Amino acid sequence: MLVRQKSQIELSLREVDHALEALEAAPDDAVIYQAIGEVMIRSNRSDTIESLKEKKDTFNIRLKTLARQEERIQSRFTELQAQLKDALGAGTGVTAE
Repeated sequence: MLVRQKSQIELSLREVDHALEALEAAPDDAVIYQAIGEVMIRSNRSDTIESLKEKKDTFNIRLKTLARQEERIQSRFTELQAQLKDALGAGTGVTAE
């Protein structure tokens, strides 16, 4: 589940990066339309760039959060795996903590 969320955020981040590249290459007076749900609204270049940068920051924060969660889960898995090996190796069986 975390992997899927992480992949979706990475994809969204790449899309934002591509949009920013295109906008930064566009002239200042270019006609820009921004998708808001199902509607396309005319916007100016600087507002659209600012909006995309905010989205990019949000996606980066979410990506870092997911990476930390993934690390904690992996650490807990390794810890439980070691406990299981110890319990099975000692022949005592697995007990709940």
